[in-house]
Amino acid sequence: MRISVFGANGPTGRRLTDQALAAGHEVVAVTRRPGSLAARPGLAVAEADATDPAAVDAAIGGTDAVLSALGARFSKETITTYSASATVITEAMARHGIKRLLAVSSSIADPNWRPTGAHFFNHVLDPLVNRRLGRTLHEDMRRMEAVIRRTGLDWTLVRPSGLFEHPVVTDYHTAETSADGVFTARADLAASMLSELTQRRYVRTAMGVITTAVKPNIAKLIWNEGVKKK
Repeated sequence: MRISVFGANGPTGRRLTDQALAAGHEVVAVTRRPGSLAARPGLAVAEADATDPAAVDAAIGGTDAVLSALGARFSKETITTYSASATVITEAMARHGIKRLLAVSSSIADPNWRPTGAHFFNHVLDPLVNRRLGRTLHEDMRRMEAVIRRTGLDWTLVRPSGLFEHPVVTDYHTAETSADGVFTARADLAASMLSELTQRRYVRTAMGVITTAVKPNIAKLIWNEGVKKK
């Protein structure tokens, strides 16, 4: 299968690209920084801003599916990265007749998501980090989901929990709407997307994905995902 990966030079996008190539897919890595991706067999690189209709139209032509791992940093200002790119990408897919779309969102998009037994997370980290510091980001994720839901595409909204780095794919868990857990390894997120691409268990709904086999160091996670990225 020939797939387009948006956000291919980001931490999740790189995992997606590596795993897709290893699985035998052809990958069009869509990025604003093409020089950051090394040439490999099966990999084509398309330079495009995901909110530029002409560039996106050119990037996805001839592909069978689109996987979006686009992301943005926390900000006090209004964020439009997710919803604006979703609008442009879905319109381009409709023009090209490409039906299959998987887009990374978040468990936070499910208003009823509360991990079982995670008292500190539910009462301290989630209200502070997700509902306050990440408020504008998650608001735009919800707008993105609304844009995608209105289309006639075969879409899947992929909802990981707190993302962290782990070197290998584990025995991750998926569930409809959201999954009951606090953390998701990026390797597992990428693997779940590639599996769903062909298995089609969650078409036109949301797929929660969590990692249960390993847990990140909380202090290290906050540093790497919050402080260090700023």
